[in-house]
Amino acid sequence: MIATLTQTTPWTDVFKTTKGAVYQSDEERCWYVDFAGKVAKFDHRCLLKLRKAVYHIDIEQALLNTTKDPDVEIIFICACDHCYVLTLVQIIALKELLEGTFVMLELNHILHDKLYA
Repeated sequence: MIATLTQTTPWTDVFKTTKGAVYQSDEERCWYVDFAGKVAKFDHRCLLKLRKAVYHIDIEQALLNTTKDPDVEIIFICACDHCYVLTLVQIIALKELLEGTFVMLELNHILHDKLYA
């Protein structure tokens, strides 16, 4: 599902960079990833699959590759409706966005455990 930022359900900022943002919807129990010109809805399982797919891209090898292959990667996640066709610079930006998102989610989990334990 492609969403727009004018949704009526409240979204909470999880993490933002200059290239994108991740929002959480408690009401829908999902996350919205605003990146590369689209806002995509992910459940927890698909967000983990996206992170795994991005982390498995060997950026260093792609940068050192001297062949005339295009410098783009297609990220398709099984059981999800979203596909990204990204340049290496966009992949680096998406990786930064996902790293920050999962750090914020882990920090929130730690704080919740400490406050309500």
